[in-house]
Amino acid sequence: MKELDPSKTYLITGGAGFIGFHLSRSLLERGAQVVGFDNMNDYYDVKLKEDRLAILDSYDKYSFIRGDLADNADVFRVFQEYRPQIVVNLGAQAGVRYSIDNPGAYMASNMMGFFHILEGCRYFPVEHLVYASSSSVYGGNEKVPFSTEDKVDEPVSLYAATKKSNELMAHAYSKLYRIPVTGLRFFTVYGPFGRPDMAYYKFTQKILAGEPIQIYNRGDMYRDFTYIDDIVRGVENILCNPPAGNAKGAFYKLYNIGNNKPVKLMDYVAALERCLGREAKKEYLPMQPGDVYQTYADVSDLMRDYDFKPETSIEEGLSKFVEWYKNYYGEKA
Repeated sequence: MKELDPSKTYLITGGAGFIGFHLSRSLLERGAQVVGFDNMNDYYDVKLKEDRLAILDSYDKYSFIRGDLADNADVFRVFQEYRPQIVVNLGAQAGVRYSIDNPGAYMASNMMGFFHILEGCRYFPVEHLVYASSSSVYGGNEKVPFSTEDKVDEPVSLYAATKKSNELMAHAYSKLYRIPVTGLRFFTVYGPFGRPDMAYYKFTQKILAGEPIQIYNRGDMYRDFTYIDDIVRGVENILCNPPAGNAKGAFYKLYNIGNNKPVKLMDYVAALERCLGREAKKEYLPMQPGDVYQTYADVSDLMRDYDFKPETSIEEGLSKFVEWYKNYYGEKA
């Protein structure tokens, strides 16, 4: 396994996003040249994205380009100007539930946007393209833990369908144009500077405000919550290790990155209550459309190839998030 090479130029789409910010900061701390690319959309509070960028802008080797993945000219411009050796595509329209009401946003960003990234890697050859898929592709699969070998042909949301489509597109481009590509199925990522649309973030806001939190499927759900530092370490292990061509001529690999320890939703809420020192008012509701009962990552491939698996406990991860949240929002928290 090759160590991360700080002499490379890393293009990170979704650079002002949650995972993009943390990965960029870690790479910059290690001396790498990082180019961030983001359209700064208002799916959630843009100030949070601006505050992330303010931190990244303090590094000499950081460049930020405001552009839209759905605009082919924007994408080609950044490839042409910076000639990145390694591309990390984290830019996408996020959110399962939002995809039910706003499907067009997902087709533009997740489908056309990813196509433009693939074309950029085709015409400006890169050493490795790493892209974010999602545990959502497993849909309502009942066999656990979820393996990358499992059939994933029955998505329960358009968001999941776009992510599965990305995997198929990436495989085709890898085989046709000999582009080394690795896809990463992330499992419920959380932590400081996270996305305000995620449950743990909304729960924290409402618990501190004394408002009730909504518990779907009456709390009978399980999630493989994965702390952001584990995600970053997993991605960094992979960046400078592009896959070799397989027997069928594709330079392609797919991994799960999850904590490998599903937690019941009510236990998660209880851990958050302990970190906040407050009990939540709870409103129990049925399962939402597009949601799934459980997620559970099989990370045996990750352990075999990189001797790595996420290890951060829910208690440790939520404690770090709550500490950040109170510092970030100050008196408003």
